[in-house]
Amino acid sequence: MFLVSFILLYLAIKKQFEPLLLLPIAFGMMLSNLPQANLMLETEPWYDQGVLRIIYGGVKSNLFPCLIFMGVGSMTDFAPLIANPISLLLGSAAQFGIYIAFTVAVALGFAPQEAAAIGIIGGADGPTAIYVTNTLAPHLLAPIAVAAYSYMALIPLIQPPIMKALTTKKERETKMVALRPVSKAEKIVFPVVVVLFTALLLPSVAPLLGLLMLGNLFKESGVTARLSDTAQNALMNIVTIMLGTTVGATANGEIFLSLATIKIICLGLMAFACATVGGVLFGKLLYYITGGKINPLIGSAGVSAVPMAARVAQVEGRKYNPTNFLLMHAMGPNVAGVIGSAVAAGVFLIMFG
Repeated sequence: MFLVSFILLYLAIKKQFEPLLLLPIAFGMMLSNLPQANLMLETEPWYDQGVLRIIYGGVKSNLFPCLIFMGVGSMTDFAPLIANPISLLLGSAAQFGIYIAFTVAVALGFAPQEAAAIGIIGGADGPTAIYVTNTLAPHLLAPIAVAAYSYMALIPLIQPPIMKALTTKKERETKMVALRPVSKAEKIVFPVVVVLFTALLLPSVAPLLGLLMLGNLFKESGVTARLSDTAQNALMNIVTIMLGTTVGATANGEIFLSLATIKIICLGLMAFACATVGGVLFGKLLYYITGGKINPLIGSAGVSAVPMAARVAQVEGRKYNPTNFLLMHAMGPNVAGVIGSAVAAGVFLIMFG
């Protein structure tokens, strides 16, 4: 486990693979495996437990993932999605990878609860993956978290070959018109409507989407600048440290160093690839339905790795048309993917929770 920890530290520091979370995960992994240190000791009363076990309560209760979502919401601009509602369909199509990975995981012998947690890796949303795994398969938390954040960092390597293979040069060159301006009223009403609709439909997803939209309302209301700043910076950084360190600390060698972990790593890659395929193919469908007005490349941004996936679509689009500016168009499916992965999580929690 020390060797695994050192490899992850190398990837975080030298290769900069999601360092803000991979570094504390790697160090927490090392701390929990120190002999006789008992940092993850579980005993009664609670205050006699190991210090990392006490902090881990924030993960076990799903407090930390929800607070991360509030910070993400305070940094997210939903205007591209509001201006182009069809982006919601692209974000939904990119959740294809979640269900494919779930199906294959069940076929490989994982329990439905474990398969659901593994499938959520395809949503490219670390907090959602942790939220679902902690509820359905807590013993798989460390390998799933490591896989989710590692593949999020590798999106610029995973997606471009798939995007190129599934689209023609003409499609990749498609130039999209500028999005319409979005009013402040629309930006304020949107988070309220989304929470009411999704929470009534899927109550289990209310904690995640509720705090995501609360953070966004802090940002868009214009009257809570201090709260928005705290959610984006101080609170986000504090929670990230505690979440990453304690998730890494759950890496028990007997579970982590197993065939199941190798399967999870492979299934995570497949989930990411299938999510990209689903988004791009649906983008191609919209390209033909709209008469060539939508660039299929933006469909790849339907995975909820904000804003990395949108940047990849922008970079790939400019390779074939230097005058193309797809970033804002790709941000629509990108933020829709955040909502889509949370909804998929809600479905799994209702089915298997």
